[in-house]
Amino acid sequence: MSSPFLETKLHVPRGRRGLVSRPRLNEYLSRGAELALTLVSAPAGFGKTTLLAEWLADGRAKGRSAAWLSLDQRDNDPVLFCTYLVAALRSVEPAVGDDALSFLQSPQPLIEAVLGTVLNDLSAVSNDVVVVLDDYHLIEARTVHDGMAFLLERLPPQVHLVLATREDPPLQLARWRGRGELLEIRAAELRFTTDEAAAYLNGVTGIELTSQDVAALERRTEGWITAIQLAALSMQGRDDIPGFIAGFAGDDRYIVDYLVEEVLQRQPEDRRSFLLQTSILSRLNGPLCEAVTGRGGGGATLEALEHGNLFLFPLDDRRQWYRYHHLFADVLQARILDEQPDEMTELHRRASDWCEQNGERSEAIRHAMAAKQFDRAAELVELAMPALRQARHDATLLDWLQALPDEVIQARPVLNIGYVGVLMSRGEVEGVEERLRAAELWLHAPTAIEQAPGEPSAKPVVVDEAAFRRLPAAIAFYRAALAHVVGDVDGTMTNARRALELVGEDDPVERGSAAALLGLAYWSTGALDDAYRWYSDGMSSFENAGFVPDAVSGAITIADLQIVQGHLREAMSTYERGLRLATNTTPPLSGAADLHVGMSVLLTEHNNLDAARQHLLASSELGKYAGLPQNRHRWSVAMARVLQGEGDPRAALQLLDEAERLYVDGYSPNVRPVSALKARVRVAAGELAEALGWVRERRLSADDDLSYLHEYEHITLARVLLAKHETERAAGGLHDPAQLLERLLGAAEAGARTGSVIEILVVQALVHQAGRDIPAALAALERALTLAEPEGYVRLFVDEGPAMASLLRTAAKKGIAPGYARRLVAAGSKTPVTVAVLPGLIEQLSERELDVLRMLGTDLDGPDIARELSVSLSTVRTHTNRIFAKLDVHDRRAAVRRARELGLLARNNDR
Repeated sequence: MSSPFLETKLHVPRGRRGLVSRPRLNEYLSRGAELALTLVSAPAGFGKTTLLAEWLADGRAKGRSAAWLSLDQRDNDPVLFCTYLVAALRSVEPAVGDDALSFLQSPQPLIEAVLGTVLNDLSAVSNDVVVVLDDYHLIEARTVHDGMAFLLERLPPQVHLVLATREDPPLQLARWRGRGELLEIRAAELRFTTDEAAAYLNGVTGIELTSQDVAALERRTEGWITAIQLAALSMQGRDDIPGFIAGFAGDDRYIVDYLVEEVLQRQPEDRRSFLLQTSILSRLNGPLCEAVTGRGGGGATLEALEHGNLFLFPLDDRRQWYRYHHLFADVLQARILDEQPDEMTELHRRASDWCEQNGERSEAIRHAMAAKQFDRAAELVELAMPALRQARHDATLLDWLQALPDEVIQARPVLNIGYVGVLMSRGEVEGVEERLRAAELWLHAPTAIEQAPGEPSAKPVVVDEAAFRRLPAAIAFYRAALAHVVGDVDGTMTNARRALELVGEDDPVERGSAAALLGLAYWSTGALDDAYRWYSDGMSSFENAGFVPDAVSGAITIADLQIVQGHLREAMSTYERGLRLATNTTPPLSGAADLHVGMSVLLTEHNNLDAARQHLLASSELGKYAGLPQNRHRWSVAMARVLQGEGDPRAALQLLDEAERLYVDGYSPNVRPVSALKARVRVAAGELAEALGWVRERRLSADDDLSYLHEYEHITLARVLLAKHETERAAGGLHDPAQLLERLLGAAEAGARTGSVIEILVVQALVHQAGRDIPAALAALERALTLAEPEGYVRLFVDEGPAMASLLRTAAKKGIAPGYARRLVAAGSKTPVTVAVLPGLIEQLSERELDVLRMLGTDLDGPDIARELSVSLSTVRTHTNRIFAKLDVHDRRAAVRRARELGLLARNNDR
């Protein structure tokens, strides 16, 4: 609960008395309904909403479904925006949005995630659907604009989007204009023609103007509809109509100010007072108006205003709720501020009281803020805060908190901690410690002290007593989180343990959060057993409390820990269980795509490259709404490992470059930096100079102090030093890698990091082999094989190439894990390699590139080729670009022709 759901926002406005039919624009809109986007953009008062309402009323008679959403400032909250958009669609297509509403309950739902599920549902709708978003200019949030761009780019052909706005939205209109998919209706089209002005003035108002008077007024107003309407009101009862029109001049704002003043002066005093006092309300009904004005008859007055065409629009079919024309309300508010500035505070106070009593807490807070009743607003925000956080309406909560004076928040420890939570959820840490200290001071404040009148309160202001009792645990937890963000491991552990001591047994979410944070701190130190125990406990608490999305994302971290521990089979089970949880709902929970990527990494290690590709394809098909922020770079790393296994290191390096660009930091430690993995691939590809450049850039040395966070980099350094020795054959070149590996092995064994132990032993075996100490090499290899065989390691050995294959053959002959060693040798012999050299090629094609080249010789398009080869479209494009470069061509047809000349493709190549 952040605010009541307002069904009136979903109603197409009812036709008003005095409507002038505009068939030319209705026909224009109907032609545009065949396009993706219609933009109705003009200043206030040009009849945008009225036109669209008339058009849709006509369209319904022809079988067109129309979803309507009237936007307001609150819809800048992405969650609220998505909720109302889904509700609008469901009002005409009830089958749309079940999955989206479910997804909105997940932690930190992304707007593109929700809209992705909506698009899936809309694709199944057979009839034509028009979606109208009215007053889109009130949307300022970049996140919402990005979501709308995402939606628009993927709209099914039977769905049409219409935006009514006072200013052009940031939606790359030029692109849609260039595609011929944009219909634009602007002020020039919306202005009343002379005939339309005559129809209104003579046919509706009954003023009986001459054609010359109508033409003069149309010229004076330039067809501005609101100005014409206001002019008609001002002309009521005048004798000298031509003289009035002749003196009618000025720009838009002055015209409105002048005419509204004329209108107001001609109203009875009680009605004029009603208009001014109720202008502060965004929505009006009879009881609310009575509460604000202090007079009865609110409903009857609203009905009279509607009949009098005083810019009042009904918001529902029963005519209980109304709103003023925005421009009219603006001028009324300016007038009351000018005439009765002292009354505004009392009016907002009354409105706030009524809204609170009638369950409209958002409006109650807005009016309290406007009345500068910040203490009252703070109380209401504090009471609303738990529901806001649970509903993930952090954007709304942040707006409210930022609107409050900081001294008001500082006096309220619960509100202060809520502010901390919102900031940290957004990754903002500046000022967090100061707020924690301020909240902590109140914990030690006396319950009552003597103070002089007028002095600030020396007691905390608390309205949510339960939250105040949980304050010590919350402070400790946020201190732990803050310490973790800045890399203070000791501070993280100390405060996480403190939070666990303070949190109640009946609060599994807080307990789970603290336990998980403690686990991550242990992971940073390399104490994986402790890390696994605490993090797993935290995720169990979340799952037991019904917080399944947290448990799904936690499964990815648990599997990462198991992989470093060397427990590959347990990690696969963790991924599989997490995937079952994630796909038990529709749409799949965020993290489902990441779980597929994790399974791909393990299958690659098992040398099941085809299955690894299938999981990466499944991850891509789920779309990014089913992935955590880190998934894009993890996907690229996983695909790079597959490409490396297929014998295409250059394509692998391209993907690793992309992974570096896409990298997003998270709470888990970055123990396998992409730059180190790139250095390893470069070593395997023979690019030693580039790998040594990485060593210099990272300032790595065999004499460095060791830490788990840099363990992967130091193992990589040992590999680079070994490669350097094999290239230069300098005396003593193996001393540094040998000593470094010995120290790394001791540290990894002490931390129970069996995965690291196996890899260190493999590299040790290669170092001993390079030093011609075969007994020592076999001893290290035997230990590695003993640890690796139960978990099914393959690529860790195979990727070492011929040197390892030779050592494995020797081990098999000597009876060292003979079956396993022979299987590894066989797996290495089946690894794809670069095809034989052909004259005329700039660079030889890999097996995978040949596969793509054969497909280019067919009539399959890019997506078809991707499906045929079970890869992503981006991978096909990468291979295609490399083929073009190697064949020295610039397009597909030339590539096929060149391939046939070289004998790479048959003349009648087909699938």
